[in-house]
Amino acid sequence: MTKIIVEACQNHLGKREILSQIVAAAAAGGADYVKTQMIFSEDLTHRPRFDQGYVESNGVVKTIKRPYQAEFSRLSQLDLTEDDYKWFIELAQKNKITPLIAIFARKRIELAARLDWPEKIVKVASYDCASYPMLNELCDVFDHLIISVGATFDEEIKKAAELVKSRGKKLTFLHCVTSYPNTLEMCNLARLEWLRQFTDSVGWSDHTAVARDGLQAAKTALKLGADVIERHFTVLANDQTKDGPVSINSDQLKELIGFSRLTKVEQEQIINEQIPEWRIMLGQKNREMTQAEILNRDYYRGRFASLVDGQWIDNWDDKKVF
Repeated sequence: MTKIIVEACQNHLGKREILSQIVAAAAAGGADYVKTQMIFSEDLTHRPRFDQGYVESNGVVKTIKRPYQAEFSRLSQLDLTEDDYKWFIELAQKNKITPLIAIFARKRIELAARLDWPEKIVKVASYDCASYPMLNELCDVFDHLIISVGATFDEEIKKAAELVKSRGKKLTFLHCVTSYPNTLEMCNLARLEWLRQFTDSVGWSDHTAVARDGLQAAKTALKLGADVIERHFTVLANDQTKDGPVSINSDQLKELIGFSRLTKVEQEQIINEQIPEWRIMLGQKNREMTQAEILNRDYYRGRFASLVDGQWIDNWDDKKVF
């Protein structure tokens, strides 16, 4: 059976009340996992070149503009505490849904290791697919790594698979497009088949615009055999959070779950009737990253790091963190 991951991301706005509603709605909708992000604003790195960005005289963007202070102020309103994460795990279990976490800085692995997870499973964001020291440290704690591979080069994906398998851990690769939101033409869902050479568990982390594209990409990925679908989720209006435009609601979650439980023949019939141009989402197994993805990789890879004894240590740095 396909597994559905509901990604709360930071749609909880740093409030337990909203996160509680997300957990309850995810469970009621039939999702398998409810996921949140272990992000701490103090782990945000200040890289001055992003304060102003850089645009060439011909209008071509070379460095995106994301001022540190504004981003720090935004994130600081969304921080959860260690007690919040303990509470989140307990709440999910009470609602009979499995809690899941994504970790963004290596120094936080020690915190995650202290928590009482019912399943030793962790999510790795695509920008850390090639952070091999981090992957190795996660393998010390968790039995199953779900790794997104957007904005990651093919050789990096191959090396990540070799590392996780060498540690005897279960591996799931999620194809995604790290452009928010991405269009249906950018999905390149043929990539799912390419990823199966590395692991028999592959899926799609969907960042298409909900208002424009609905569930078309996720349904097509299911038709193509995705083992896992990850989708951002909100209980608020889509304009109330940063990730709202790529987040589905309770009704859409139930629709997605219902579709996932159909037979392949039933899924194919619905796809052909309701999404006759679904093949535009296939794209290429091997593809060049778009300029937007390259720019996002440049910013997000290294966005968070670990401050240890006054020194910043990146997730891919061989230096010890703990």
